[in-house]
Amino acid sequence: MVHLQTQQEAKMRMVGMAVDVVRREGYLSLYSGLSASLCRQMTYSLSRFAIYETVRDEINRKKKGVIPFYQKILLGAFGGFAGGFIGTPADLVNVRMQNDVKLPVKLRRNYAHVLDGLLRVWREEGIRKLFSGASLASSRGALVSVGQLSCYDQSKQLVLATGYLTDNILTHFLASVFAGGCATILCQPIDVIKTRLMNSKLEYTGVLHCLTETARLGPKAFYKGLLPAAIRLVPHTVFTFIILEQLRQHFEPIQLESTRYH
Repeated sequence: MVHLQTQQEAKMRMVGMAVDVVRREGYLSLYSGLSASLCRQMTYSLSRFAIYETVRDEINRKKKGVIPFYQKILLGAFGGFAGGFIGTPADLVNVRMQNDVKLPVKLRRNYAHVLDGLLRVWREEGIRKLFSGASLASSRGALVSVGQLSCYDQSKQLVLATGYLTDNILTHFLASVFAGGCATILCQPIDVIKTRLMNSKLEYTGVLHCLTETARLGPKAFYKGLLPAAIRLVPHTVFTFIILEQLRQHFEPIQLESTRYH
């Protein structure tokens, strides 16, 4: 997806880009940036989920009811914004590692892994560079969290309200597919700008310049990589919430039972 987003012109589509990368660099190149991607998830996703779930449950407990949708949106945006900022350094290294295979050999950064990338950026470019694109990463985090967390909660609530389905895997699947689609559409334009900025070598003077240059390519430029983004984000959302709901069903009763004796 990073390769598609960093094209200045739409020369290749998803399959063509993948074939070209494999032909030039081998199959393992498709996993470039895996360590950085995992680190990003452990910082960004854990933070936003923890903030959203903890605050939501506390508000529900105090109100003895379910918070309205607009409050879910605000809470999802806040949790996502905070998580996006926390995960920016790993996100920057992830973008650079994935895009390395497109660059000429002499221009490649060749980070060995995420820790090597973080340390080298710190030493060679300064600590502020680690948070390059933090405003966009945080904004993207806010949008994707609204799409995933807030929309999942609301769609699950609406499905259960129909009375046709119970709180089971099918309900979780339907709600998470809808949430994944919302998240993909909401965050794709800002994701394109964020990726271009993080990967730039001073081509852009700032967010506005990058936005302007991308806009010159037409509205479709903001949705470059939409299909691979959906292929990545929708299944990710589905598996995340199905696993999370199973953990809730199996471990929350135990936790509630244990708190009675304290």
